[in-house]
Amino acid sequence: MIMVGSMAAVLWGTGMIMGAPRQARWTMIGILLVAVIALHLVLPQGHPLREATGGDARLWLLLIAAGGIFWGYGKALGGLRRKADARQEPEVARGGFSATELDRYARHIILREVGGTGQKALKDTRVLVIGAGGLGAPALQYLAAAGVGTIGVIDDDVVENANLQRQVIHLDKMIDTPKVFSAETAMRQQNPFVQVRPFHRRLTPEIAADLFEDFDLILDGSDNFDTRYLVNKVAVAQGKPLIAAALTQWEGQISLYDPKAGGPCYRCLFPQAPDAGLVPSCAEAGVIGPLPGVVGSMMAVEAVKAITGAGEGLRGRLLIYDALYAECRVIGAKARADCPDCGGQGLQGA
Repeated sequence: MIMVGSMAAVLWGTGMIMGAPRQARWTMIGILLVAVIALHLVLPQGHPLREATGGDARLWLLLIAAGGIFWGYGKALGGLRRKADARQEPEVARGGFSATELDRYARHIILREVGGTGQKALKDTRVLVIGAGGLGAPALQYLAAAGVGTIGVIDDDVVENANLQRQVIHLDKMIDTPKVFSAETAMRQQNPFVQVRPFHRRLTPEIAADLFEDFDLILDGSDNFDTRYLVNKVAVAQGKPLIAAALTQWEGQISLYDPKAGGPCYRCLFPQAPDAGLVPSCAEAGVIGPLPGVVGSMMAVEAVKAITGAGEGLRGRLLIYDALYAECRVIGAKARADCPDCGGQGLQGA
């Protein structure tokens, strides 16, 4: 036994000197014990080598069994500790932020305008995004990355090959997948600390009111006036702030509509939908790929500002971005007393 113990010690020491990992060193000792047991089984009783290595294979089998029991006990104990830690983690998350979250949002927290209070507001806020297309894609990505606690997304469309030129949240392998589920996958991979609520269906008057009730802020990235007017009407009725944007070819526009806080609503600025031929769709007129990324990211910035109270938002102002000539214009906007949706509510709160 002394000889086997000495050989095991040499193997362990050599492994340490050579920098071999702990598991590799145990493997070498295991191979040594297997070799010793094999010798005992092959050599006759009383053989000198057999006597020098313990004399009986059963002794080594007992030692291996005891080692296995201790190893299994350690593994089981470690598993119980990990389960206990996992049960405690949600409590940490509910009470504030985990260490991982604090590290992730550190660049927000050190901003004077955001800080820990603002980051907690982001975590506690529920944002609904209408559309997971060109505008919704970057907005959803940055809302998730920023740590908005609950993000809903509604869209009845599926990912198409032609979307991938600009709708960067979707990947080639997600073609034919509903956009809301493709977006959900990307957002969860980006930030597992946020809750994503996908709704694979069209927004209709029958479901809009109940859906909006569950959220604090609405972002509209839809591509048609019927949906935009529906979103505005329900948001006004429920007193929910609305950030809406639109795109065409090289130009985008965005504003914050919040009559309850003294601003106009979407219909105050756009009382009637233009003729279909005057506002062609992206499929008809085209759109430069990065433009939705620019304007959709602006939507996310405005959302973060609205939630944290940082800076000055776009309430009462329409920002127009011309990518072709690298120009930005800001147009003042006021509520209208004859608006069919808000009835000039923003004039009273101004």
